[in-house]
Amino acid sequence: MSLVNSYLRWVFQKKYDVVKHFSDNAFTDQQAIFKYLINKAANTEWGKAHHYNKISDFKDYQNVPINDYEAIKPYIERTMKGEQNILWPTEISWFAKSSGTTSDKSKFIPVSKEGLDDNHYKGGKHLITVYCNNNKQTNLFGGKCLVMGGSQEINQLNKKSRYGDVSAVILTNSPPLGRFIRTPNIEVALMPEWEEKLNRIAEITSKQNITNIAGVPTWTIVLIKKIFELTGKNNLHDVWPNLELYVHGGVSFTPYREQFNQLLDADKMHYYETYNASEGFFAIQDKNDADDMLLLTNHGIFYEFIPMSEFGKADSKSISLEEVQLNTNYAIIISTNSGLWRYLIGDTVKFTSINPFRIQITGRTKSFINAFGEELMVDNTNKALAEVCKQTNSSVSEYTAAPIFFEGNKKGGHEWLVEFEQSPKDLKLFIDLLDKKLQELNSDYEAKRYKDLALQKLILHEVPKGTFHNWLKSKNKLGGQHKVPRLANNRDYIDDIKTIISL
Repeated sequence: MSLVNSYLRWVFQKKYDVVKHFSDNAFTDQQAIFKYLINKAANTEWGKAHHYNKISDFKDYQNVPINDYEAIKPYIERTMKGEQNILWPTEISWFAKSSGTTSDKSKFIPVSKEGLDDNHYKGGKHLITVYCNNNKQTNLFGGKCLVMGGSQEINQLNKKSRYGDVSAVILTNSPPLGRFIRTPNIEVALMPEWEEKLNRIAEITSKQNITNIAGVPTWTIVLIKKIFELTGKNNLHDVWPNLELYVHGGVSFTPYREQFNQLLDADKMHYYETYNASEGFFAIQDKNDADDMLLLTNHGIFYEFIPMSEFGKADSKSISLEEVQLNTNYAIIISTNSGLWRYLIGDTVKFTSINPFRIQITGRTKSFINAFGEELMVDNTNKALAEVCKQTNSSVSEYTAAPIFFEGNKKGGHEWLVEFEQSPKDLKLFIDLLDKKLQELNSDYEAKRYKDLALQKLILHEVPKGTFHNWLKSKNKLGGQHKVPRLANNRDYIDDIKTIISL
């Protein structure tokens, strides 16, 4: 295995110039992808309806409407029933199923062969490339990669097409190298019953040499604890001494970092973030210990951005990558080699670097609280919680927050439900520090909190361990792409969760 490790490490380190190229040639790459996508789709039903044969530049393209899922859904449904050349010219037989974070309805995102090869797999290869380049003596290929996948099933509308979590789609179609270095086997990885799957993964992998893990933090922590129960250990490096890398994504890692550090030897670990969604693979962390990610500009996706200060306005205009500015919140619009066109994915980002283009995920276009003009973003709440947990020697596993609307003479405010992994000794102090930190991080929130004139101090309830797990389970949303909504501009989620704990 050492020879295999040395060879694969050498192969990926030799490929580093490819990654350096696309970080240095972002504008050229984006222009080439734009032309490729428009020309490729010109004779599809969508392309004909929107006159792609007459589009020559970005200005022309802005005449095509910006779409959310509901707008493009009829085209997707026809493709799911077996029609082809609707959104993309090559065959679409796979769909990534996603519930999103703001709707109970499932979304089915088309995934083409080009989308797998030139986007998802290419992004994964480049992540390994930058990691091997940053860590010259890595033993990454000396063992297995533990992948926390989702599930898949036959699409009953058309026996030739399938759908599942994006991780399941990627695993099922992965090339031979991926199967060789991955564990558990595909049958276990894609088991539909999430709790049974976790038990099986714990049994299998606790006996293997795991060097790296990829998965959503929430479920990875649950698996680690099951492995501790099975082995009697309380440090993951006692189970997997060669573990060196955890690749995470899907939710912010900030609230989880300290929990992970308590479960293993932190000085032996590297944490790398990816931005790999159902709609595409957008960015990878390209430096050790970084808190931002390199935007993948030549991976089959054309990007546009709308400043959040303009978002939702009737006359708001998107801008191209050439026009973005640092430290401004943008909503992302994508056009992809799987047939999503000027598609609003619902995430917000800000650029931390222009040369090369690096981003941080700041929240969701629909996952924020702005009931009183406070514009509180998930980025604010994650950072505030991380700092306050450090100050109070506590850790948070899950949380959600929502507005308390004005009623009679009562002031508005925010209500939080927090599930602690390690509770603070003084909850009142924790609340005071959290409210203060949010004011430091968000000037709009601070202004509304001034002397309690508009907003009262936040109300926080500590909920029993397992509350969010039980709520997701009650909605049949365990595992995969399903996430606890962090912030909402209404009370739908928080009131629903409160019913299961009688608050």
